[in-house]
Amino acid sequence: MRYVYADNSATTALSPKVLEKMMPYLTEVYGNPSSIYTIGAKARAAVETARENIAKNLGAANPNEIYFTSGGSESDNWALKGVCHALKAKGKKHIITSKFEHHAILHTCEALEKEGFEVTYLDVYENGIVHPEDVENAIREDTAIVSIMYANNEIGTIQPISEIGAICRKHGVLFHTDAVQAAGYVKIDVQKENIDLLSMTAHKLHGPKGCGLLYIRKGVRIENLICGGAQERNKRAGTENVAGIIGLDAALQLAVDGMDERNAKLEKMRDRLIDGLLKIERSRINGDRVHRLPGNVNMCFEGIEGESLLLRLDLKGVSASSGSACTSGSLDPSHVLLAIGLPHEIAHGSMRLSFSDDNTEEDIDYILEIVPEIVSYLRSMSPLWEKIKKQEAQG
Repeated sequence: MRYVYADNSATTALSPKVLEKMMPYLTEVYGNPSSIYTIGAKARAAVETARENIAKNLGAANPNEIYFTSGGSESDNWALKGVCHALKAKGKKHIITSKFEHHAILHTCEALEKEGFEVTYLDVYENGIVHPEDVENAIREDTAIVSIMYANNEIGTIQPISEIGAICRKHGVLFHTDAVQAAGYVKIDVQKENIDLLSMTAHKLHGPKGCGLLYIRKGVRIENLICGGAQERNKRAGTENVAGIIGLDAALQLAVDGMDERNAKLEKMRDRLIDGLLKIERSRINGDRVHRLPGNVNMCFEGIEGESLLLRLDLKGVSASSGSACTSGSLDPSHVLLAIGLPHEIAHGSMRLSFSDDNTEEDIDYILEIVPEIVSYLRSMSPLWEKIKKQEAQG
C-alpha cells in the first residue's frame, strides 16, 4: 500500500537541510545567548544573523522588528492583546477581523470582548475572499487594529493584503496579518504591503515545531508579552530557542529561494487533482480556484461525513484532514466553510488535502484512484445520500 502525506497545512516534515543547519546549535554551540563567554557569544551571533536574514526575506526595514516566539498562535495572541492593551488608554477599543480567521485570532478576540473590547467580524464571500471595501467601511475612530489572515489555513484562499494594508495606513489603523500558511509560498514585503504586524511559524515550511516570530513595525505600541528577562529587547523574556531560530531562518530561506519552481509544480498537481475530484457527482471545490495557495485542495462531497472519509483515507495510507488541526477534536462543521455560506449538511462532508515539494504526481494518481471509491462506498450506506437521490428522482 502506498503512503501519501497530504496534510502539510497542519505541519510539514523537517527538511534534512534545515536539520543540518540546526545540529551544531543542539550539540556544540549550546550556550545561552545571554552569556558573555565564547560559546554564549557564538549563539547570540547566530541568533542575530538569523534575525537579519529573516528581516530581509520579509521586507522589514530593520532586523530589530523581528521578535522570536514559540509559534503562530503565540504571535497572534501577542499581536492582538499587546496592541489592544497598549492602546486601550487612548480609547481604542474596537477590533476588526473576519469570520474565518484561525482560532488563535478568533478566540483571542473573544477573550478581548470579555475585557470590554468590541469586535467586528467581517463576512467572507463564497469564494473565500475578504473584500477590502468591507474593511474600510468597518473602520471607526476607536479602531485599534485590523487582523486579516494572509491565506486561509483550511481553504487556502489568498487575501488582498496590499489593498487592505493601504486602507489601514490611510486611516491610521494598525494592520496585522496571520501569515502562518502564506510565508514561503507567497512573496511577502511588509513595507510595500503596509503590514504593521505579521505572524509566522517554522513548522509550516519544513522547519522545526516550537519556533515562530512576530514582526512588529518600529513605532508600533505593544504591551510586553513575558516579563522576567531582557530577551527580545525586553518584550518577551525567556532563553531563546537558538536551534529553532536557526531552523526558522534556514527553512524560510530555502522556501524563498525555491518558491517559483516549487509553486509551479504544486499548482500543476493541485489543479489536476481538483479537476479529477470534481468529476465525482455532487462534489465542489471550496474557495477561489485562482487566488489560493499552490498546494491546497479543499473539497466537499454531499451525502457523507468528512470524518468517515478521512478514516477510510487513512486505511488506504493517505493522511488528510477536514480542516484545522487545532480543532480536530470538534464534531462541528468547519467555521470556515460555514463562513463562506455552505449549509451544515454539505460542510460536514469536507476534505482538505495540502501538499509540499515532497509530494509527487504519483501521489495525485493514487488519491484520484481511491477517493471516488471511498466516496461511493460511504454513500452506499448513507441515509442522507439516499434522501438526496430520492429528491432528484422526484424532480
